[in-house]
Amino acid sequence: QTRSPDCPGNPPPITAFFVAKMATLRQAGSMSAPSPPQPAQPAQPALRFAGQNFTVAGQKALFWPARAALIVADLHLEKASWFAGRGQMLPPYDSLATLQRLRVLIEETGARQIWCLGDNFHDDEGSARLEPAARALLAILTAAVDWNWITGNHDATLGGALGGAICENAELGGIILRHRADPAETRPELSGHFHPKHRAQSRGRTVSRACFVMGKTRLILPAFGAYTGGMAADHPEIIAAVGPAAEALIPTRSRLTRFAL
Repeated sequence: QTRSPDCPGNPPPITAFFVAKMATLRQAGSMSAPSPPQPAQPAQPALRFAGQNFTVAGQKALFWPARAALIVADLHLEKASWFAGRGQMLPPYDSLATLQRLRVLIEETGARQIWCLGDNFHDDEGSARLEPAARALLAILTAAVDWNWITGNHDATLGGALGGAICENAELGGIILRHRADPAETRPELSGHFHPKHRAQSRGRTVSRACFVMGKTRLILPAFGAYTGGMAADHPEIIAAVGPAAEALIPTRSRLTRFAL
């Protein structure tokens, strides 16, 4: 494991190693088996940003085909155990559930790079609290692909034997990856931090959906973690962070529904 201000960005070739390790872990009972074959699904929603083609994977992640890169934000692993330590008991399965969803997306997309845009753990000590099944799965994933942890405000001193590289920000194909959007940044930027959700009235009730928020040069990802709340996409802090011409992007089956903010 390494830490540097900027992460490397050279994906290794994917091999049978990943498939073999996944099979071994399933046999050990540390992760669920793949779902039975399902009918073909519609194409994932396409998103054009900073001159690059992306697709939305699993409603809350971005896949960058040209880089074979899967990008997620705000995993907040071990949030349940953090609350448990303060007397608020939640089902302690959030880390494993989040990592299993990420594993499925790696398999579906064939990603060779993973970029986690900060607040990977709910606190700096979270990695030490990972239960064995989640720790085993994380070890397999970080060994199988080029894994990059970008630190956030919840895990600024991220440590522990996690695997992968740790950095404060990165530049990939001319796009800056960081945890929180920087209004002074002039280059295209991907970030997380705000957990944006779009809220709308439908039949007398409020419907809330995790969403992406995009401006002219900035794109904020929704939180990927199992136990994550959200901030209204039109909140002044988000609008200030993303800049003018902001819009909320909500993935549906095969397209993005856009709402001006």
